[in-house]
Amino acid sequence: MTPTPLKIVFHGQNATNFRQGFSALIGPEHLIVDLSDALTLPGERAHFETADVIVGIKLDAAMPRPHALRLYHAPGAGTDAIDASLLPAQSALCNCFGHEGAIAEYVMTALLLRHVPLQQADADLRQQRWTYWAGRPTALRTELGAQTLGLLGFGHISQALAARAKAFGMRVHVANRSRVDSPLVDQYFSLNELNAFMGSADAVVVSLPLSAPTQGLVNATALAAMKPDAVLVNVGRGPVIDEQALYEALAGRRIGGAVIDTWYQYPSADKPECAPSRFDFAALDNVLMTPHMSGWTSGTVRRRQQTIADNVARLVAGQPLLNVLKAAA
Repeated sequence: MTPTPLKIVFHGQNATNFRQGFSALIGPEHLIVDLSDALTLPGERAHFETADVIVGIKLDAAMPRPHALRLYHAPGAGTDAIDASLLPAQSALCNCFGHEGAIAEYVMTALLLRHVPLQQADADLRQQRWTYWAGRPTALRTELGAQTLGLLGFGHISQALAARAKAFGMRVHVANRSRVDSPLVDQYFSLNELNAFMGSADAVVVSLPLSAPTQGLVNATALAAMKPDAVLVNVGRGPVIDEQALYEALAGRRIGGAVIDTWYQYPSADKPECAPSRFDFAALDNVLMTPHMSGWTSGTVRRRQQTIADNVARLVAGQPLLNVLKAAA
């Protein structure tokens, strides 16, 4: 018996990033429809309402209801803009990973550059300044391998980071909601011990998703517990770290610095360029700012496409889905 073809909707600009080449992964029998973010073009609302599968990042009460939906698939890990209560009972909600290796490379690069000043050494030598010449006591630098890496959360990203950190000889501390027993982890802290955890590491990496319990989890008290020369890295979601508390800790030089990839304000269709925060982080020289790029690689796109395609095949075959956040009734 031939399976019933599915109507698969790619909703919005973000989902479109995963569209090219997707047809080849699922076969020609399914109908794929590309929809705009606003759903204002002729026929778009009807396609959204009658889709079997939606690939997208947003579902709220102002949008049409996808009554026929069987699978809402986020093309990334975060689903905080998808109101699962608006999904029909027969629909599952799934997400994708595949970004952990890329983010781990980003974090290790950012941390390494704090210990191996390649750009400054290059710039100085071009001006005939031998600033970091071996043998000069003033040229001594620190080593990443002598540091302790703190991982707030122990999901896909942190596990990839722990493996790379151990390869460099680092100690690894983890704070997590549930207990972590791993040969990669030297010390575990519960979230009730957050301040002790924050004070135990030379670099703290936040990779938690945004939810009611995690919003503002890293507050002024947690930041005050950090070592004065420690660095904070956020590759999770901006609001997991209290925005004002972080700015004030950095502006007051109460911590050594920050690497921030996930923010508090983002561009929109109405405002394609904007500051990433209501505070002037750009004026601080102890912050490395990047535009939510840590996991965005060609490899990440390919891996996430494959996850979505695999779940479409599983849906058709009646098999259990991957990465289920809400199961179908």
